Amino acid sequence: MASAGLQLLAFVLALSGTSGILTATLLPSWKVRVDAGSSIITAIVQLQGLWMDCTWYSTGMFSCTLQYSVLSLPTHVQAARATMVLACVLSAVGICTSTVGMKCTRLGGDRETKSHACFAGGVCFVAAGISGLIPTVWYTKEIIANFLDLTVPESNKHEPGGAVYIGFISALLLFISGMIFCTSRIKNSEALLYPSKRQHVSTTQLEGDSAHNLKDYV
Repeated sequence: MASAGLQLLAFVLALSGTSGILTATLLPSWKVRVDAGSSIITAIVQLQGLWMDCTWYSTGMFSCTLQYSVLSLPTHVQAARATMVLACVLSAVGICTSTVGMKCTRLGGDRETKSHACFAGGVCFVAAGISGLIPTVWYTKEIIANFLDLTVPESNKHEPGGAVYIGFISALLLFISGMIFCTSRIKNSEALLYPSKRQHVSTTQLEGDSAHNLKDYV
């Protein structure tokens, strides 16, 4: 199995990715629009997320409105909701499973069981990373297309917010972490199927010595 240090690094990446995916899912800053107004006093910042729309006024007031109607939302927002929640669930399952399979823990029983758990956790992280990449890329594409559309008025144009970047980076961390865990399982399987040459020579030499000693005894 891969070294405990490499698995620990992958686990830290997975924890960071999981917290980032959860944060991006809840933040209301997927789309941002700054309206300067006639003066700095009337300037406002409009934020739109997956679950709520918020408005921040330069006077310090901050108000949010929940998006209760699902059917009234655009297709990419509905898809982003589903895939981001799925990414959160998969990453949480991956955290639990990989904890059992890590070499530095005493959970999971024998080496083969821990190896399977490590691989299962890696698959969950890879799937979570893909589930997080799809909505962030799609959402960004829709924002850019709407921004470049000349038929859309300036008041309806937005820019990608911080939640999109957080979600994209977190999804990449989850994907990298999952690949490390999956690779550690593959390397472990190869080590079991193809033992090292030195070990093979030592075993052959031991068998030869045993046969020689038995011949002398006879």
